[in-house]
Amino acid sequence: MMKGGLGGLMKQAQQMQANMKKAQDELATIEVEGQAGSGMVKVTMTCAHEVRRVSLDQSVLDDKEMLEDLIVAAFSDANKKAAETTQKRMSGFTAQLPPGMSLPF
Repeated sequence: MMKGGLGGLMKQAQQMQANMKKAQDELATIEVEGQAGSGMVKVTMTCAHEVRRVSLDQSVLDDKEMLEDLIVAAFSDANKKAAETTQKRMSGFTAQLPPGMSLPF
């Protein structure tokens, strides 16, 4: 009886791992956009943190220091949105874990 229970548990763990891999693969295709300076700088990246596009408004090109700050802020915003999207998507998996255990995303 114990062996059957362990086998079932292992099968569940393998299924959960396969489902997590599928969700991570899907997250790698989902794009989020971070913005700064009321949209003057935009960074588009996937939830796997692959940068796809950087868009700069012409008006920010004359002030190098401001542009650098806006790029950092836009990347930070995109990273935050990617993390939030990942957390929402993976929350179903974390709900299945025993208390105190977490998964790396």
